[in-house]
Amino acid sequence: MKIGELAAKAECDVQTVRFYEREGLLEAPLRESSNHRLYAAHHLERLRFIRQCRSLEIPLTEIRQLLDYAAAPDHSCAQVDTLLDRDIEHVHRRLRALRELDKQLRSLRARCDGDASHACAILESFMDASAKEGASCCSATEMCAEAGRS
Repeated sequence: MKIGELAAKAECDVQTVRFYEREGLLEAPLRESSNHRLYAAHHLERLRFIRQCRSLEIPLTEIRQLLDYAAAPDHSCAQVDTLLDRDIEHVHRRLRALRELDKQLRSLRARCDGDASHACAILESFMDASAKEGASCCSATEMCAEAGRS
């Protein structure tokens, strides 16, 4: 099958297929004399595996490891468990950070009385925090980075 058909069957873009090839996650296909790529069923299977991993937000480095483990299935179960345990802990850290962010945002939102006749209490709170020496403000992305990876 050609790249467009492979992408359609895997429900992704052609550029995604090319990206995974460049990253070495998807082996290069044979080429026709016209230089068109010719993919086989194993390419589709691997691409679906990669896409499933990405839907679980598994990073490319870990997908590489999982593919290596899949190539040696008799030695991989404990290693896969360890990898997934790290991902589960990462998710727990992110959830804690997001709960804290939710709490902070709700607290800020509670300061607003909706009265336009005076300055916005939320904006004043931001200004006060930024004016304080050593004050830090953390976005969800920064919290995720602090929790292990963004």
